[in-house]
Amino acid sequence: MDILLHTCCAPCLIYPLEKLTLDNFRVTGFFYNPNIHPLAEYIRRKDALGVLAAGVEIAYPDYSPREFFREINLKEESPERCAICWRLRLMKTAQRAKARGFKYFSTTLLVSPYQDQELLKKIGRDVAANEGVEFYYADFRPGFRKAHAQARAKGIYCQKYCGCIYSEIERAVKKPISKSQ
Repeated sequence: MDILLHTCCAPCLIYPLEKLTLDNFRVTGFFYNPNIHPLAEYIRRKDALGVLAAGVEIAYPDYSPREFFREINLKEESPERCAICWRLRLMKTAQRAKARGFKYFSTTLLVSPYQDQELLKKIGRDVAANEGVEFYYADFRPGFRKAHAQARAKGIYCQKYCGCIYSEIERAVKKPISKSQ
C-alpha cells in the first residue's frame, strides 16, 4: 500500500517511517511546511530531512510562507492558529495524494506529544472526506523520545519550536533568552 506522509521535520519522520514500513506501507514523504519561519530555519529543516531520508522519496514543493500567513491572518493565537496551520498542510497533502494516485495520506505531526491528537485526527478525517482520499490515523507518540534521541545521536538537526514565528515567540516568552546565549 502506498501512503503520502506529510513530513514536518527529520526527527519526527523516524518513528512513523519505521512503523508504517513495518505495516507494509510504501512511504513517500511530502515536506510541505509554509509555516516554518524564517527561511534559514526552513532550509535547515529541509537539509536535515535530506540527510535522514536517504532512500525514501520526499517531495519538496516550493516554500510558500504567504499561504500560511494568508490563512492565519488575524488568528495568530494558539490553538486557533495551530488548527488552521494543520488543516492547510493536511489539505495540501491530501490534494497531492489524490493527484498522484495515493489511497492514503497521513502526517508526522501525529508523533508529537505536543500536538492535539484528537484535533489532528478530526482535521485529517474532515480533509479526507472533502478530498476523496483516506486519512490514515496512527498514534505515533510512543516513538517520539527514542526517535529524537536517535536524531541527536546521528547529529541530525532538532528544532526547538514548532516552526512558525508565533511558536518561536511563545517559546522565547516561556524560556527567556539569557545574555550568555
